Amino acid sequence: PKCISPKIVADYVHSVIQADRTFYQTEIVDPMQARGLLFTSEHWRDDGDLPLPAQFLLETGRLVAKQPNGIRYRLISSWAINKKNGPTTEFERTGLSKLLLNPDRPYTGVTTKGGARVFQAIYPDKAVSQHCADCHNVHPKSPKRDFKAGDMMGGILLTIPLPQ
Repeated sequence: PKCISPKIVADYVHSVIQADRTFYQTEIVDPMQARGLLFTSEHWRDDGDLPLPAQFLLETGRLVAKQPNGIRYRLISSWAINKKNGPTTEFERTGLSKLLLNPDRPYTGVTTKGGARVFQAIYPDKAVSQHCADCHNVHPKSPKRDFKAGDMMGGILLTIPLPQ
């Protein structure tokens, strides 16, 4: 039977993730903050503010992971503010390095996760707006403080299970 390649599936899923995140940043977060109506907060659950765009992506990824299809996605970065978002495998470390050299193409490969074969793709995670860059630049736990709008700040790691 003809099947869609995992690379194409990953591209489709990534396009939805990226569109949702960009819309959240540019059409919700930025205008609300500019009007002084709502603000983003790292502690949004306690503060009653909006989640940061990175937290929005992480939370939607957590919800997707609850689905039975096995698709997973999360943010990773060599400059992670939250250390649990740092690269944890050689594939992730290599992918982030390769993306710095060629940020226009995802880094992809077949790896194993829990003994099962999976297709993984790392897409560049770029600062959607200067607000994203500024937030990272001033955060006390940020190991990098010179981001600009459009800079690659890390990657979106997408994992798709393969037939066994």
